[in-house]
Amino acid sequence: MEIKINDRNAQVELLSRKDNNVLISIDGRKYEADIVMVENGIYSILIDNKSYNIELIKIESKKYLVTTYSQSYDIEIIDAESKYLKSRKKDDTLEETTISSPMPGKIVKVLVNEGDQVKAGDTVVIVSAMKMESEYKVKKDRLIKEIKVREGDTINAHQPLIVIE
Repeated sequence: MEIKINDRNAQVELLSRKDNNVLISIDGRKYEADIVMVENGIYSILIDNKSYNIELIKIESKKYLVTTYSQSYDIEIIDAESKYLKSRKKDDTLEETTISSPMPGKIVKVLVNEGDQVKAGDTVVIVSAMKMESEYKVKKDRLIKEIKVREGDTINAHQPLIVIE
């Protein structure tokens, strides 16, 4: 998985685990560690005969504040779900001209017709991807210019589904 530490992204992989002993890879470099939770949210970590004590405070889903004796770090776990949700939250200042899905899937329902006037927040298409149904909405009042898919169609990631003005 990818972990954002303050402004830096690190690739982290758990290679093996037996009891408290773990072998992890961080950006391709392997570390052996002994990790013990001494209290709820407080961990003792031994790496290369050095001891570290950290406190892990959950801020919100997949976001934490990690504090050590002398420093604090904002941590965010960036897994497949997080990447998907971030791709759905594009910059609102960009002018939207097409509705598309960030991942492949299947069209469940098209809720508009060409020529329809839709209001901000209206759902225009529902896509099933990764065993989840996602509703795609317009961010501003729009005119449906062209519908490029039909219910039941299989779609590719980033394929234009609906063109809007």
